[in-house]
Formats: sequence, structure tokens, C-alpha cells
Amino acid sequence: MPPTLDADAVRTWCALALDALGRSREEIDAINVYPVADGDTGTNLYLTVESATRAVDAVFEGHATTGPASRPDLAEAVRAMAHGALIGARGNSGTILAQLLRGMAEVLVPAGDTDHRPGGPGPDDAALLRRALRRAVESAYEGVARPVEGTVLTVASAAAEAAATTAGDGAAVARAAHEGARTALEATPRQLEVLGRAGVVDAGGKGLVEVLGALAAALAGGEPAPGAAPGARPAVTPHSWQSEGCPADLGDAAAGGDPAFEVIYLLEADDAAVARLRTRLDALGESLVVVGGDGLWNVHVHVDDAGAAVEAGVEAGRPYRIRITHFAAADQERVREPAQRAVVAVVPGAGLAALCEQAGATVVAVRPGEPPAAGELLQAVRRAHAREVVLLPNDADLRHTAAAAAEQARSEGVRVALIPTRSPVQGIAALAVHESGRRFDEDVVAMTAAAGATRYAELVVAERQSWTMAGVCQAGDVLGLIDGDVAVIGAELARTAETVLDRMLAAGGEMVTLVLGAEVPDAVAERLQRHVRDGHLAVDTLVYRGEQQSARLLIGIE
Repeated sequence: MPPTLDADAVRTWCALALDALGRSREEIDAINVYPVADGDTGTNLYLTVESATRAVDAVFEGHATTGPASRPDLAEAVRAMAHGALIGARGNSGTILAQLLRGMAEVLVPAGDTDHRPGGPGPDDAALLRRALRRAVESAYEGVARPVEGTVLTVASAAAEAAATTAGDGAAVARAAHEGARTALEATPRQLEVLGRAGVVDAGGKGLVEVLGALAAALAGGEPAPGAAPGARPAVTPHSWQSEGCPADLGDAAAGGDPAFEVIYLLEADDAAVARLRTRLDALGESLVVVGGDGLWNVHVHVDDAGAAVEAGVEAGRPYRIRITHFAAADQERVREPAQRAVVAVVPGAGLAALCEQAGATVVAVRPGEPPAAGELLQAVRRAHAREVVLLPNDADLRHTAAAAAEQARSEGVRVALIPTRSPVQGIAALAVHESGRRFDEDVVAMTAAAGATRYAELVVAERQSWTMAGVCQAGDVLGLIDGDVAVIGAELARTAETVLDRMLAAGGEMVTLVLGAEVPDAVAERLQRHVRDGHLAVDTLVYRGEQQSARLLIGIE
């Protein structure tokens, strides 16, 4: 029997969609001419689905810690998928996809549902899926200020209509939705003039076809959906505008008549404030998409005045994770000659980011509690625009994520060396010896050696009572972690840091690096400098204000 529409099917759907978008990302980027010919729709959709996939995986991993028999239900998986897509949505098409998933979630997990399924497998799955796809389309149109036909919205509508007239089980409905979307995609060049002139189908619609093909495959037992073979080309041959330069007849989107900036942010606000925000942003720019609900929204707009768009969000509520892209700068980035070598570094604070940028690195900023996904690291590698890239994850928990990003970048022709730095202080040590003028292998060896010779520690505040290698800690205690393990438990930051320094310097050292967190006063650094100077002769100390939120203090010993 085909799989039931349950949590496992949702997880499989996410995984297959991510895989499909990974294979087709470059092709979708290459046909992206509407609403702005910025060549990133495939990448944005991939990052959006990657965020959804990570959220679903986290739900399964959370249940795994409670026992082997514990499994999430459909409600948990669908909520996680929709929320993950919302907070990770990128670009116009990614934001619309997030709203499509949210609309489906409204049906698959109705308010007040306790059993999370109105019935058993089979016909109920089909009825649920028909209603979910219809609600997804309604929700997406509600989120777009000025809907345009011949886009992802049209493709989504066709999918829902095909599903509504199809009998059979959930797998049959999903297949019909996929086929309806593929047929609608082929017609988009005849519906939207800019697509017809460029000789391409809609990029966002092409991405949605991949996502619906993954759904059909998930409900068919994980087999590839009919017609969704890897690398399949759209019905209209894409114009090679990315490599030859954008053709002159693409219209305003290609000729500079569109707004200069893309502004995206998450917003915490109530419905009334968001309604006022829509009106204001609609007057400021175009391609406005505001999606979400229940107090959390994803806002996307193209404007000439990026500051005004952000200020409007401030007036409406609390905007965060603000991303502003200058379209002209992005175009110049794509056409400029790649550099020979670059360094990409993951950093947890504004001060550390500035320090690494001054050293010439391309920075991936880490938000508290939100580790970067492989797609974000891959984007940074692309943004570095170099033939050779040294990747510094600066966190032991990011080794697999960084490895996945490096592998993908290598498949795109970039020579990537991943140095397994486990702390930002190891990344600082590696950057300090980086020399772009020497051979790549020699540079990597020198940076790796410098990072490996740097022992690291961090001081954090315990959030709850727990067992550690140093004993039982209470909420509010200061924990000193040396090389990732709790070694000291104290009541006060400076005194605990002194103990950590003494333990580390007992094994020798010539240089101490202190990186201060966001709320740590300079007096703490001065006290620790005196402590090192008085107790450890011939040991120098460097102090940086990292402004990181995760650790009060980072320590490196070389």
C-alpha cells in the first residue's frame, strides 16, 4: 500500500523536495527573469525548503531522545514544516512557497484538532490533500499584494484544480496536482510577456513543480514522480542570459526600471499592525509579499528606499533577521572576474564579524539559537566569488553542515578546503597566518596548524540544573568549558575565567586571546590581563570585543 499522509510522509516529502531543488537549482536560477532578473530563484527556493526540512528533522530528533518508540504525529511535522519555511523563506518565490505550505497546514492541522487526523488512511488522505491544496492557493493569493498570472501562483492554482477533479487515494491526488502544475508551467510564457520574450518558463513555478513532484513521490513510496526525472528541461528552452548578459528586450525588470533593493525581514506584530504595514509598503514599492500569521510574519518587498521599508516594520512591530540586497551590486557580483582565493568564516557576534571582515574574510553571521544551514554556507562560498575557498566553521557542531556545503561547492567547480575549527578563537588564529600569495595547499596547511595549536575555552551561564563533568551546576552558575567539556563551575565570571586560564596555561602557552561577549564590561578584560601578566611571565594577551550572545567570554591559548 502507498504510504499514509503522516509525519513520515511529510519528512520524506521535505527530503525529496530538497534533493530535487538541489539538482535543479542552477537551471531555475538561469531562467529567473521575473519579477527581477537576479538569477537566484532556485537558490532561494532551496534555502526555504532546507529550513523547512531542518525543522521537521528537529521534531523527529526531539522524539528520538524520549525513547525509540516515540514518533511525532502529522500535526507536529506539518507545523514544523510550515514554521521552518516561514522563518527561512528567501526571495519572492521562497516567501510564496512558505505561504503555500502554511495554507496546507491550516487544513492538515485544523485549529483545536487533538487527534491530528480526521480518519484513517486512503480516501481521507485524498480529501485532506484536495482541501489543503485549495487552501494553499487561497492563502498565497492573500499574501501577495498584486498577484500576477503566469507565475508560481498560476502554477499552484492549476495544481489545486487538477487535484480537485481527481478520484483515488492521496498518491493519485498528488500525482494529478504535479501533472497539472507541469502543464500550467509550460503555458506561463504565453501568459507573462517578459517570459515569452526571454523564452523561458516561470522560475518560481518551475520550483513549485519540483516540490509537488516530491510530494507525489513521497506518497508513492519514495519513487520518482512521473516526468520529474533529474535534469529535465522546461518545455521552453531557457535563454542563456546569465552567461551572455541580459537581453535588451526583457523590459523594465532588466533595464533598470525596477526598484533598487530587495528587503526581507521577519516581523513580530499583530494582524492590525500588519494590515497597516501592507498599505504602507505597497505605496513604497512592488513585489510585496507578506505571509504568516499568529504574530509572526515574513515580509518581502522591492523598494528604492530600503530604510523606509525597515522603518515601516519597526512601526508595525519588531523586525529581525533583516536582509537587504542591492540588485545592481548583485548583478556586478555575478559578472566580475572571480578572485583566486577567499576565506569564509562563521562567526557568532558583530564584533567578531567586523574583525574577520577586516582580515578579508567573507562572513556568515550566526544568530543565537539558529545555526546556519548548509545552504547559507554555500551561499557565502558563492558570494566570496573565488576559485579557491578556505572554509572556517568555527563550531564543532557545524562540521557536517560545513562538509555538505563544501562538497556542493566542489561540484560547482570551486576548490574548497574545510579546516575543522571548533571555536572562533581557532578561526582567528587561522586567519592571522593566512597568506593569499602562497600556494593553496601551503596556505591551508599553515592555517590548519595555527588552528590546531590553539586550545580554546568558553564561559557561559547555565540555564538549568544539570550534571556536568565538573559536578552538578545550578541555573545561573558560570560554566568554564575547556575544549568543549565543562571543567570549572563558578559563581562569578572573572574569577571563573581566572581559574580556566590557570588550568590552560599550566600546560604552557605564549599568547592568550580574550573575546568579550555582548554584556561583558571592559573591566573584566583588564582584570584578566593583569592576572595573566602577574601569574604567567612572557605570556602576551590580546583582547577583542566580539559582541557574541552565546558565550560571555571566549578564550584562546596559543
